[in-house]
Amino acid sequence: MTEQKRKKIFGRLQRTPKWKKEEFSELEYEPKPVKELLTEMKDISELIIDLAYSAVLFNNEEMAEEVRYLDVQMDKLNYDIRMMAMMAARTKEDAEELAGILQVAEAAETISNAAGDIVNLLSKDKSVPILPKILKQADEELFRIKVSSASEACDNKIGKLRVESETGMRIIAIRREDCWIYNPQSDTPIKAEDWLIVRGTNEGYDELKKFLQGQLRALE
Repeated sequence: MTEQKRKKIFGRLQRTPKWKKEEFSELEYEPKPVKELLTEMKDISELIIDLAYSAVLFNNEEMAEEVRYLDVQMDKLNYDIRMMAMMAARTKEDAEELAGILQVAEAAETISNAAGDIVNLLSKDKSVPILPKILKQADEELFRIKVSSASEACDNKIGKLRVESETGMRIIAIRREDCWIYNPQSDTPIKAEDWLIVRGTNEGYDELKKFLQGQLRALE
């Protein structure tokens, strides 16, 4: 393989969306408690619908990327729970008990797939309004912000930073590398390179973004 061809392939890989890389990564079964799997599936199904509608309403491709990433994560969780069921079922009674769990998991994945279908509308003809423009005038929106290592927010807890009281923005989820923290609490720390999913107004978003990117020393 020539050096030019190698660079071309590497460049293509660098441009591949994170969700696409995750989709084609090898599936590995990791035993986890059923409660933990179902809880994570529930959290994803709640967040993914909000993100999908926001992506379409505000024509936000970055938000759509998060939806696709979560959709892939849901597929992997569904795989884990099916593997768990197959390995645990030894009798007819076991199978009957596990059937209900699989139905719940299937319902969560159906929600996730629907969210994926919603964001696919972004690739359709944008000349025709998808939803009434009046919906764009809602007081609150969803935003995605990356935390800079230069921000005073790094290694501080949400409660200490008083994010919601100072900006009116509520942090509804944090993506930390390949892991998600859903519905973070006041004692949840913020780390450099975190991606925050926040809900609020444009004014609050502008202030919070400047703070998280290190342009403001403190929230006012």
